[in-house]
Amino acid sequence: MKKKTLVLLLAMSMIFTFALGACSKSGGSGGDEGGDDATLKVVTEATFAPFEFTEDGSEEIVGFDVDMMNAIAEDQGLKIEWVNMEFDSLIPALESDQGDIICAGMNKLAGDRAEKADFGETYFESDLMLLVAADSDLSGIDAVTSDMKLASQIGTTGGDMVQEMAKEGKIAEGIVLNQWTDCYMQLQNGDVQGVIVDKPVGEAYLKAHSDIAKFAGDKFGDHEEFAFAVKKGNTELLDKLNTGLANLKESGKYDELVDKWFS
Repeated sequence: MKKKTLVLLLAMSMIFTFALGACSKSGGSGGDEGGDDATLKVVTEATFAPFEFTEDGSEEIVGFDVDMMNAIAEDQGLKIEWVNMEFDSLIPALESDQGDIICAGMNKLAGDRAEKADFGETYFESDLMLLVAADSDLSGIDAVTSDMKLASQIGTTGGDMVQEMAKEGKIAEGIVLNQWTDCYMQLQNGDVQGVIVDKPVGEAYLKAHSDIAKFAGDKFGDHEEFAFAVKKGNTELLDKLNTGLANLKESGKYDELVDKWFS
């Protein structure tokens, strides 16, 4: 009887150990399910300089958003890794648990985004501008004619606008592309007469390309508010991110990053 009891106890111990190990490995990519030590995936689209971009010959993502989110993570004791993907894949990535945080210069006021993800406090405000060739005669968005083509990035406010303008017959075609670099190339090649872009992003492009492009006219469209986002219902993570952002602003770190990337 003693031997049978000992065997039974050993078997139960092995089952308990296996179950405990399985539980420790379960969970999603981060957030509420992954525990405090889980690495959170921050998804972005890295052609949106100076917010997030890669420099020539490197896959490392840099920019204002990157520095800001890294500082928030440090402040809140979070482990993060950056994942680069197409812009219109960012919200679906949250919904399918392929990502935990969006930080991509995303306008939280656009379309139905607020119904698909929970956005944090606004960390940057922007407006749209029309980018044209340096020798263009266009005086602004109101001077665009029905025989012209405009480009912008897919899934963005500008992308929606060029498609709507084409639908209304205000332009011949609204071209939406996966990356901003593709939009700029269309302008350089003369395939489009203009690119609708966020003002700080256009300014970053013009720093290196003022000889081939310029802004036409003044800002237009609805005012934009950039914010990070998490999956619907992940209030615990969102509260941490908002607290981290508030701490950055209070400490002066946020202003340092603005000076670094936008001066």
